[in-house]
Amino acid sequence: MASKTVLAVDLGAESGRVMAVQFNGRTLHLTPLHRFPNRTIPQGGALYWSVLDIWREIQLGIEKARPLHPASVGVDAWGVDFGLLDRQGNLIGNVVQYRDGRTQGMMEYALAHIGREMIYSQTGIQFARVNTLYQLLSMVQSQSPQLEIAHTFLTVPDLIHYWLSGTAVCEFTIATTTQLLNPRTQAWATNLMAVASIPPHIFPAVVPPGTELGQYQGIPVITPGSHDTASAVAAVPAANPQFAYISSGTWSLVGLELKQPIITEAALQANVTNEGGVYGSIRLLKNVMGLWLVQQCRDSWAKTGNLYTYDDLEALAAAAPPLGSLVNPDDPVFLPPGDHLTLIRHFCQQTKQPEPPSVGAVVRCIFESLALAYRDALTKLTAVSGRQPQVIHIVGGGSKNALLNQMTANATGIPVIAGPVEASAIGNAIVQLITLGELRDLAEARQLLAEMPDLQRYEPQDTAVWSEAHHRYQKLLTRIPY
Repeated sequence: MASKTVLAVDLGAESGRVMAVQFNGRTLHLTPLHRFPNRTIPQGGALYWSVLDIWREIQLGIEKARPLHPASVGVDAWGVDFGLLDRQGNLIGNVVQYRDGRTQGMMEYALAHIGREMIYSQTGIQFARVNTLYQLLSMVQSQSPQLEIAHTFLTVPDLIHYWLSGTAVCEFTIATTTQLLNPRTQAWATNLMAVASIPPHIFPAVVPPGTELGQYQGIPVITPGSHDTASAVAAVPAANPQFAYISSGTWSLVGLELKQPIITEAALQANVTNEGGVYGSIRLLKNVMGLWLVQQCRDSWAKTGNLYTYDDLEALAAAAPPLGSLVNPDDPVFLPPGDHLTLIRHFCQQTKQPEPPSVGAVVRCIFESLALAYRDALTKLTAVSGRQPQVIHIVGGGSKNALLNQMTANATGIPVIAGPVEASAIGNAIVQLITLGELRDLAEARQLLAEMPDLQRYEPQDTAVWSEAHHRYQKLLTRIPY
């Protein structure tokens, strides 16, 4: 069988990459062609993505792939953020970053004027300040001229697909992250839009993963699971169908793969989300703030001349005493960029815990808190779904963190299988290869991945100690955010 190469453009909150994924009928081989940082641009009191720089870097990556004669290209990226196009198809303004302050108070406004039950019944999406719904509500409330002249709404990967192919559509998995789409009907929640005064005419057709949109300089453009987590979950090397997953990176997405959304009173009270997956699946999950806290602390240390690699920080954390102070990673104070070292100290002071005394202690505090947050999320998901996972697959960049992987097994009492690292790129490529007829279906792809030699397994240890720590952690969740 002749090898086939597809290009996976994988955009994360910290960096982007163009990967060549070659399939020879038996194995997948990844070649990084082009990596680039993804920078937040502060200007005029707002935070923006440099989306035109991202587009330029993607073009450079595709050009490097020309000698490989790629059979197709697809893009996955983070959720909730978007661009608006005018009638001529031109981008109106910069793409605002989800951590921007414009959503301050918007979720509370929506709950008061639209209602929690109505929003959840129509979307099944958890309530989080970063969601597209609240970004657009802020534009409605400020009478934004951009919204008045907008003709087309496109999420970030949809925008890149539009620039690649000329076709303006929204792919299903990324559309569900907006809290403006009904996962049961797979159509826009126009009744919700009407109540929120969000113009429904700007939202284009919704297409499934695996849709061919057109061509970029002779290369077919195929939608993968355009939400990076949807692509990452597609690459879970699941031999056992009773699995949970954690897509670990700047954010940690903790979830289960289901056939139908669960939009019930219990799901609403647990604030779980029903995001679209590939091939008719639903990702029932909860967002956890993830390695964002470590990234921000690392930036603070760098400003004082202490340049730590992530491997350095993991080693220092491993040497620090276990289960000292804990934080709630999802406390709203940790959402914006800033001095997270000071924020962690303040959190410990206000919860009457000792401040972590060293770099290693700070990082260990974050890792242990994340592991306990994962346990908390899985407890809620299990209660809502009735499914008890027998294994946790950790995929993405965070799967390289052996210390956090072991802590996750310890905290949850469930074995962990870590890898693949480049899960989003692999899952992106899998959907393209299925569309091209090179792979039969997702089950065949996952069987290939389950046979990869570099997967690591972690068995639970010290579960009684971690259960006691979880009781301490839960008390932190009731504190009043400052």
